[in-house]
Amino acid sequence: MSNVKTVLPNLRCTLGEGPHWDADDGVLYWVDIVGKTAYALRPDDGGSRSWVFDQPVAAIVPRQKGGLLVALADGLAFLDPDSGKTTPFVAPDGDHPGNRSNESRVDPMGRFWIGTMQNNIGPNGEDLPVTISTGTLNCVTADGETSRFGENIGISNTLLWSADGTKMFFGDTITNTLNVYDFDMKTGVPSNPKVFFGPQDRGNMDGSAMDADGYIWNARWGGGCLIRFAPDGSVDRIIELPLTQPTSCVFGGPDLKTLYITSAAVGLDGNGNDLEGALLSIRTEVAGQLCHPFAG
Repeated sequence: MSNVKTVLPNLRCTLGEGPHWDADDGVLYWVDIVGKTAYALRPDDGGSRSWVFDQPVAAIVPRQKGGLLVALADGLAFLDPDSGKTTPFVAPDGDHPGNRSNESRVDPMGRFWIGTMQNNIGPNGEDLPVTISTGTLNCVTADGETSRFGENIGISNTLLWSADGTKMFFGDTITNTLNVYDFDMKTGVPSNPKVFFGPQDRGNMDGSAMDADGYIWNARWGGGCLIRFAPDGSVDRIIELPLTQPTSCVFGGPDLKTLYITSAAVGLDGNGNDLEGALLSIRTEVAGQLCHPFAG
């Protein structure tokens, strides 16, 4: 594996998150939740765009029907990439006004999964403590129908599906544990959660990507590394990173062998290094799984 590279030397996110690779267009999407900004980058030619919102934004993904879907703090909205105009869609966690959107990902059938958490961002972007586990896990279909599959979640993180569609992975950073669920891809219903991996010596569980061999590459918040977990949940390897708080990762590039890693500078109070909050990339020997657009 080659050395870690900084993708955009001048960009630093307060809370970079939610990377998504659009293989059809060769575009990487990600967000700065605290910075209220979503980004798009075409690595082939360096073309980039960004959109600024009036509230935190946790995810941005393409839609099959054109345009983009964003997970704003208080719900989902359609984004016209040219005008920057947003149109409210659904608020899956609208019954918890003290929460905000956090972990989000699209399953292979095009359903949008969104995990929430107690809002920890103050009015001026300041970092607030997470004191209660009020988060939920929700699924949104193409027509906007929402279903809830989890409650009492501290900090929702990692949403992945096995290549054969029979397993879903989802976890809680507060418990520092990733669970594996039996999954019915046709109905979109997860069941029978079991611990896939629990607390590790290096940092706390954050976002993840899955490669073509079924290994999970997990960002370790505060741990300065990724841990690659084997399909049985054991540690396969540790990938050291030149920053403190990696937040998530996704496989991209034409061969899906470039791992893009988001990170955060929030809460470090100047105690980190000059790469905190950067977008990194690593070339890997194994390809990753494709991301999917939202079916709506």
